[in-house]
Amino acid sequence: MRCLVYNSQHGGMLMGKREELIELKNKSGMNWKQFSEYYEIPYRTIQDWEHGKREMPNYVLRLMQYKMKMEELLKMGGNDDRK
Repeated sequence: MRCLVYNSQHGGMLMGKREELIELKNKSGMNWKQFSEYYEIPYRTIQDWEHGKREMPNYVLRLMQYKMKMEELLKMGGNDDRK
């Protein structure tokens, strides 16, 4: 069974988890090896998700997206002079 995920960043279009994973990786600017190391997920597991051999749990995708968003916010907030 294939799960489609609502993606508000793409005008509300429905995307599969595989497509969202690929988009998240592309947005990161990392290659697949760096991406797997960043998230501490075995490289083979990432490959299996990318190629559709295994389905990624929805919560894992959400946590990965959350981590990347928090990293972006921390980088932006790191330039804040308020103490």
